[in-house]
Amino acid sequence: MLNAELFKEVSPLSSKDCFIIMERLKSTFNFPIHIHPEYELNYIENAQGAQRFVGDSVEEIDEQELVLIANSRLEHAWMNHQCRSQNIHEVTIQFHPDLLSESFLNKNQLISIQEFFKSARKGLAFSRQAIDKVRPILKTITCETDSFYSVIKLFIILHELSVDSEARELSSHSFTGSGDEKYSNHPRINKVVDYLNAHYAESVHLSDVASLVNMSDASFCRFIKQHTSKSFVDFLTDIRIGKAIRALVDSPETIAEIGYSCGFNNLSNFNRIFKKRKGVTPTEFRENYRKKRTII
Repeated sequence: MLNAELFKEVSPLSSKDCFIIMERLKSTFNFPIHIHPEYELNYIENAQGAQRFVGDSVEEIDEQELVLIANSRLEHAWMNHQCRSQNIHEVTIQFHPDLLSESFLNKNQLISIQEFFKSARKGLAFSRQAIDKVRPILKTITCETDSFYSVIKLFIILHELSVDSEARELSSHSFTGSGDEKYSNHPRINKVVDYLNAHYAESVHLSDVASLVNMSDASFCRFIKQHTSKSFVDFLTDIRIGKAIRALVDSPETIAEIGYSCGFNNLSNFNRIFKKRKGVTPTEFRENYRKKRTII
C-alpha cells in the first residue's frame, strides 16, 4: 500500500502541453521525497556529493547526473548530503505517460524507447557517455523558441538514452514491483520470481527452486547467473532486502520484526547484510528516509 505520508507533487504541466521544462540555478536541494504521475527526466551538474533517493536506492552522485523516473508510485528526491557547491544547475523535464501512446511505441523504430520506459519504472541512471551525448540538446531545448522543434528534440533525447547500454536500473524489483508486473520476458525467470516473492520469508533451498523449473542445481545456478548477473543467493537476498526496505518505509513494525518477516534468521545478520548492500543500517535508513519526506 502506498504510504499516505508521501509528498505528492503537483506538476505545473498542463494537459494541453506535451511536456514542461524547468531550469534552475541553486545552492541547495530542499524538495522532499515525493511522487507524481508524470514521467521525469532530471539532469544535474555541479552537485558532486549530493545524495539521490530513488525507491530503495540511495547513492551519492557525481558532478553530472541524469535520471529518468517513469513510475507514478516511485519515491524519489535529491538531498544535499556532502554537496558543497553553490552553483548547482538542474534541468527537469516532465511529460505525460501517454505522450507516446502504446500503439505508437509498438512500431519497430520505437521499440528501444518502449523497453527503456519499462526499465525506468525502477528509475534509470544514465552513463557519462550518454550524458555527454544529450547534454547539448538538453541545454538548447530550454531556450528553443519553436515548441514543435522542442518536442522533436525531446524525442531525440529519449532515443539516445534508450540505446545507452550502460544505463542502470536503480530501485529493486521487489521494492517497485506489483503483483502483475513481470521481472523479464523469460517464463522460467518469472516462475522463479513468483515463487521467491511468495516464500522469501521462509527457508528457501536452491534444490527446491531448481526442481520447480526442471533443472539440476548446477544448471539452475548457471541459468540464474546468465539472466540476472547474480548468484542465486544474491538474487534471493536482493528480493528480501527490497521487501525489508518497503516495510521500513511503510510499516510500523520494529527492525527485528521486519528482519524476521523478510527471511533473515537473526537481527545481527539482517543488520550486517543490509549495511553491506545499502551502506547504512536498517535503523539509519528508516530514520534518514523519514526525515526527508513531508506529511500532507
